[in-house]
Amino acid sequence: MAWVAGRNMRFFQQAFTQLRAVITQLGVGRVVLELNAMPDIPVYDQIWLSKVFMPALLKLPLQQVVVVLSARRVYNQQVVEGVLAASAMSILFDVQFFAQPEAALAWLTDDSPRLPALLREWAGHCGAAASVTDEVAEPRPPYGRPGRTD
Repeated sequence: MAWVAGRNMRFFQQAFTQLRAVITQLGVGRVVLELNAMPDIPVYDQIWLSKVFMPALLKLPLQQVVVVLSARRVYNQQVVEGVLAASAMSILFDVQFFAQPEAALAWLTDDSPRLPALLREWAGHCGAAASVTDEVAEPRPPYGRPGRTD
C-alpha cells in the first residue's frame, strides 16, 4: 500500500479502513506501507489511529509490517512510532522501517525470484507517488512479538 492522495488528507481514515478490510479479506500476513508521500498526519487522525485503527489491526493475522518512511519525514515517523509504542505490548507481528519501497520489498520477500516482477508492479502502480531517496534502511525499532530476541 502506498499513499497516493498527495496533500489531501480528507480520505485518510477511509483509506486506512479500506486497507484493514483488504488485509482481512485476503488474509494478508505481510504488508508494506509506503508513507513517504503522505503529508503530516493531523492530531485528530493520530487519535483515530491509536483508538480505532490499531486495536482493529491487532486482531488481524499479520506477521510482518514494513513501514516505508524516510528519515526526512521526522514528524510522521514520530507519529507512527508513537502509535506503535502505545500498542507495543499487544503487537504480535514484526515491524520494520525502511526508507525506500524497493529495499522493503526485497527484505519482505527475502529476495524472492518474483522480486523483479513485484518491483515492476509496484513502480507501475505506486512509483509516481513514491519519493526517491538515497537513504539506507532505518535501524530496527523495538517493536514486535513480545519475548522475541531476533
